[in-house]
Amino acid sequence: MRLTIGVLLAVLITPLAQAELIDEINDRGELRIAVQADTPPYAFKDAEHLTGFDIELGQALAKELDLRAEFIEAPAEEVLPGVESGKFDIALNQMSVEQKVEGALDVSQSFGKAKRVIPFQKDNPAFESSVNNALQRIKDDGRLAALEKKWLEGGEQATAGQ
Repeated sequence: MRLTIGVLLAVLITPLAQAELIDEINDRGELRIAVQADTPPYAFKDAEHLTGFDIELGQALAKELDLRAEFIEAPAEEVLPGVESGKFDIALNQMSVEQKVEGALDVSQSFGKAKRVIPFQKDNPAFESSVNNALQRIKDDGRLAALEKKWLEGGEQATAGQ
């Protein structure tokens, strides 16, 4: 009987725990996005303001999720541990689908020509679904292609900050 109660409690509690990340983010009203500010054309400072592909993608993602984007500069070695610990909600750090994530991280669906992914805390299906749906809308309406053309396909912006 105790085992049955324990299993039932685990089944009932698990979905509640998984919904916490999306609920916490919605309550906060902002998506905390880790970026490396020295990786042009992805993220770099121009006149002391962050700009680049990742910055505009992060703004589009936050808008799709009805949130504000808060960009937090972090050195490369702190990005994934920061996502894992909850310091950041996601990271935009040029992670490709071929790279393996370990520990307490999951990744979004791949996007863009480089097949990049967005890491976030593991076991958060509601958040994962929200991020993937937002990415899909950004792809479907052409905004992702426009960002890639603007920042990554050799235009004047692609070499900015270098």
